[in-house]
Amino acid sequence: MPQTPPFPAMYGSNGYNKNLYKAKEEDYEGLYYHDNNLVSGSLEALIEHLVPTVAYYPDRTYIFTFLLSSRLFIHPYELMSKVCHLCVDQQRLTDPQADKARVRKIAPKILQLLTEWTETFPYDFRDERMMKSLKELTHRLSSGDELYRKAVQQMTQTLIRKLTTLSQYEEALAKINSSVTDRLTVLKTKPQSIQRDILTICSDPFILAQQLTHIELERLSYIGPEEFVQAFVQKDLLDNDKRCFGDHKKASNLEAYVEWFNRLSYLVATEICMPVKKKHRARVIEFFIDVARECFNIGNFNSLMAIISECFANKQVMGKVDHSCFCVLEAAYIVYSCYIILCSLFAFQIVIPFFSLLIKDIYFLNEGCANRLLNGHVNFEVILGLAVHTS
Repeated sequence: MPQTPPFPAMYGSNGYNKNLYKAKEEDYEGLYYHDNNLVSGSLEALIEHLVPTVAYYPDRTYIFTFLLSSRLFIHPYELMSKVCHLCVDQQRLTDPQADKARVRKIAPKILQLLTEWTETFPYDFRDERMMKSLKELTHRLSSGDELYRKAVQQMTQTLIRKLTTLSQYEEALAKINSSVTDRLTVLKTKPQSIQRDILTICSDPFILAQQLTHIELERLSYIGPEEFVQAFVQKDLLDNDKRCFGDHKKASNLEAYVEWFNRLSYLVATEICMPVKKKHRARVIEFFIDVARECFNIGNFNSLMAIISECFANKQVMGKVDHSCFCVLEAAYIVYSCYIILCSLFAFQIVIPFFSLLIKDIYFLNEGCANRLLNGHVNFEVILGLAVHTS
């Protein structure tokens, strides 16, 4: 799960206190526990469970899980509004006579929760309603205290930097997309004799595999965990078919990553088809199989599958390919069905999963998360599984 360093004034040398679940199976204030673990709860009770008090701070795993999955049932800006209301109401922050000592105890905990939210789900704050609620609550907490004012300023600056970087990345992707058509036109008009193939640009499979991995990691880094939820779920099935994401940004970074996989596949297919003679095509296929082998060694399963799928598509040429290369193809299709098991067996420094398979898993998890229990509770055990897959 994503981790955010605790606010230094929160607890002292021991760090976080852990969220102590109930010691037996029971229904406690809208939350149902079994074997010391939270199993389910009403949406309102889960929201209250998110809000810290003087004596309590939620477990980090709970924070990530609920902030991720709550958007299945409520807009993030509505959740933020409820959290702010609970913080202000419970701690009487509107009362000018409020005990300053009590405010000093609760302020770092609320600031820590907001910091976790802004660092883990920064894209939520592209919504002006989110920013408005954030500014109002932090203003109440930091009034008259220089330490908290600096903490709020640092949190806000970090958030703005992340959102600015995201905007710059999206602008760069837009430029790439707009130039694709122009490049295809130029390519068609060039004589084949002066077109450059991949082997003349980079003939080392290891270097190409490394470059592909750099691209994969960069594009993955911009995908917010909430995009895996928002990409599939359009409504709360038990809330009068009320649409929850009509005004949300699309899962653009996730879509861009899927497009990257397709473009890599098209590149491989184009490079294989460019040579006229079959023996030259076979040589290109052997080169890409070597690239796929290096991707496997690195742990880049997404590029591996994009390459191998196109190598297999050229069945007429496969007979001329060196048979020693087929072991890589066999390994690739084992990866296709059980790459998670392989990741645990091999000591990969990084693991870039086969994205299509990951998306399918998350899709079915989303389907289960959106369905509440018969008593109207949110199934926390199921949404915890979703959080594990997206963390």
